[in-house]
Amino acid sequence: MKLPGPDHPIEIQANDKRVRVTFAGCVIADSMRALRLTEAGYQPVFYIPRDDVDMTRLTPSSHRTHCPYKGEASYFSINADGRTAENAAWSYEQPYPVMSRIENHLAFYASRVDSIEQL
Repeated sequence: MKLPGPDHPIEIQANDKRVRVTFAGCVIADSMRALRLTEAGYQPVFYIPRDDVDMTRLTPSSHRTHCPYKGEASYFSINADGRTAENAAWSYEQPYPVMSRIENHLAFYASRVDSIEQL
């Protein structure tokens, strides 16, 4: 486990706008409680509480990745209107303690969904 610091900053903030994720004409997530995570040189990512995600459209995947700062990520595919987006969402089921705010949240790849909007 690595800790965020000056050489690899990670910041998690409450997002003050509504965040909506759509795929195949369906709203997959809609939240006023999203967290905005900014990490080193990466684009910001929204982490959306599971309660604000249509989990009936997501199927757990066997795909896993490991982040030395956040822990092990589990992935989900999205199924809607006859379309599938493989491994389009991820979640840290048991993030490292320093990243505990993103537990029970999901993030989405912008390239694998139709849109991630701030409204």
